[in-house]
Order: sequence, then C-alpha cells, then structure tokens
Amino acid sequence: MADLGCLNTDIPFNVLSRLQTKDLLGLKCVSKGWKHLISDRSFIQAQSQRKEPLSGFFFQQRHRYCPDDIKTITYFPVERKGLQQDVFAFLPRDVVVLASCHGLVCCRSCYPFEDPAIYVCNPLNCEWWRLDWKEPDKESFISLAFNPSQDISVNLTNFKVVRPRQFETEQGGAYFSFEIYASRTRNWKLSKEVCWCDNSLSKNGGIFSGGILHWITDGDQILTFSVENELALLISTPLPVGEFNSTPQACIGESEGQLYYVLISEEGFHVWILEDYFDSTWSLRYTKTLGQIEKEHSGFFVNLYDRVMHWPRIDDRPWMDPLAFKDGVLVVRISNTIYLYHVDTSKMEEVCETSKFGAMSWASPTVLPYTMSLVPLGLQLGSP
Repeated sequence: MADLGCLNTDIPFNVLSRLQTKDLLGLKCVSKGWKHLISDRSFIQAQSQRKEPLSGFFFQQRHRYCPDDIKTITYFPVERKGLQQDVFAFLPRDVVVLASCHGLVCCRSCYPFEDPAIYVCNPLNCEWWRLDWKEPDKESFISLAFNPSQDISVNLTNFKVVRPRQFETEQGGAYFSFEIYASRTRNWKLSKEVCWCDNSLSKNGGIFSGGILHWITDGDQILTFSVENELALLISTPLPVGEFNSTPQACIGESEGQLYYVLISEEGFHVWILEDYFDSTWSLRYTKTLGQIEKEHSGFFVNLYDRVMHWPRIDDRPWMDPLAFKDGVLVVRISNTIYLYHVDTSKMEEVCETSKFGAMSWASPTVLPYTMSLVPLGLQLGSP
C-alpha cells in the first residue's frame, strides 16, 4: 500500500474515494502513491460524487458609507472554536468574497481598484483562476455556479460566473440582464434573457441550488436564473414583510439541492423550503417563537421580544439578523454577537462578538457557507 503505482487493483481507489475531503487531507501524507492517487483528476471526479458536509463560514465586514473595502476575511468552522484570517493569503492581492459553491469561492479585487479582476479559487489547495473584469462595480452581486458531480472532467473543471446587472428605463421601470463567464470557453457573454424587476438585490451573493442561482431582493421577491437554460424568473417570498409589526429580517440558503427561506420577526424564527418555482409554493419546515428560544437558551438571551420590537436601531441595524443558512445551520447576529443555530436540534452556539472579525461596521456583512473540495483549478487549467 506504500506505493500504489505497483498495485494492479482498484481497491484503494474505491475505498478512498468514499471518504470525505477532510479525511483525505491527512491520508495524502501517508505515501507518495496515496498522494498521487488522491491528487488524480479521475479520483477527484469520483470522490466529488459524495455530498460534503458543511465545513464553516466566511465572514467579511462591509463599510456603510466609506467607499473602501474592508480587507479582513474571517473563517470560522462549525465543529470547533477558532477564527482564521489568512485563508486567502495565497491570492496575489486582497479580495472581497462574493460567492461560495461546492468548495470553490468567487472573489473580486478590493476597492479602490488598480487592476480589477475576479478570482475563482479553491482555498484548500490554494489554486485560483483570474478573470478580467470589465466595467468593475464594487456593488456587483457576482455569483458562482459549479456542480462537482457533473463539472469535473479529466482535463477541465467547468464553472460559470454570473453577473446580474440592473438597468432603469426612461419610463421608470427596471430590469436585470445577465453576463456569464464560462471556464470552458474562457469568455464572457451577454445572455439574451432579461427579467423585469423594480426591487434591488440584497444580502450576500447568489445561492446555487438545483442548477439555479437565487438572489434575495429588498422587496418580497427572489430573483432566479437557470444557468443551463438561461431563463430568469421572479418568485414570491412566503410572507410579505407588511404583515409584521416589526421589520422582519430574512436570508436564503440551500440544503440537499433545495432553496430555503429564513425569516426572523417578532413572531420568532421561521424556515420555509421552496416546493414549486412557478407557483411560488413554500412549505413551512420549522417555526419557534422568541419566547421558546429565550427559554431554551436563557444563558444567552433575555427579553428577546421586547428587544426585537423596540430596539433603538443604529443605522437601521436590527437586533436580530439572519446572515446565512446552509444544511440546517443558521448564522445569526443577535445584538453584537454572532451565533450558530442548528435548526434540527435547536442548539445555539456562540461564535464570538462582531469586533473579533476586524474592522467594526454597522452594515450587514457578507457571510458565505463553505464546504471542502479537492477540485483542481491551477496549472491544469492554465491560470495566469
């Protein structure tokens, strides 16, 4: 087993390809043969058929009024305590994280721009791909589409970067167009599809689920775009914000290839799953009142209802804000502290105070879920 090159057997391949990525990292150090096998594209293609568990979240603060970007990016895992702020040190410059998808992360150059570029990288193997970025805009909601079970071949890793852009008409209406970069062609193209929508995009990059990108808006709608068919659709959220006495806060996320919608209001925590796109049919999967949450976690919280209803906002910052959701784990800011809330078990874990993430900002941060992947992006693809 020390030298797989001398073995005429598929047993090591079949056994190791069933393991999760975090377990394979240590096994690469067993021998040169194991390292060669685990680094082989055919092996990675087979191993990527397995669902990877959620590893952690990336957290990056944003200034509300200052145009310069905050450069600190913090990673915190879900299974253990600790913060890491050098994950992207392998990139040639400081970046702002935009989207995460099955182990790949999309970033952009920090503002002010010198040589604006978009990067698609794999933080695990420190490989990256640089894309030219024409007409750079620091407020762009650039998103990433990548399916490891389909988009890894022997010679190429296929991914797409999608940039939705909103334009206003002379009549006062607004619509979104979609620019698409494909690693297969190494070119940008403008999709023929447009989607009429007066609402603006908000909170994090697009969520890729079931071959579709999703962006939450500041209205009661979610913008969707089928990457393969290049078709856009607006779907309604489960409940309009006007039904609440407070201003509810929401985010969207993904689990098992389906879209989830998380809402926090004076009525409590609510989690829906999207059942039908064309009818905007949602199914309520989880609900818990603020009183129940306070009772279950009395060591953390007191008077949640009153604070949500009457909290004197600073720069419109709510007392409770859901920031990201993935595989049943919700990242939520409550006052000045970040928590992980496990929906299935109702377990609440304190991560740290927001001051630990670097520069303080009252603006809603970018928070992206991350799962590990062995997928290569480096010299095999001829990245600059």
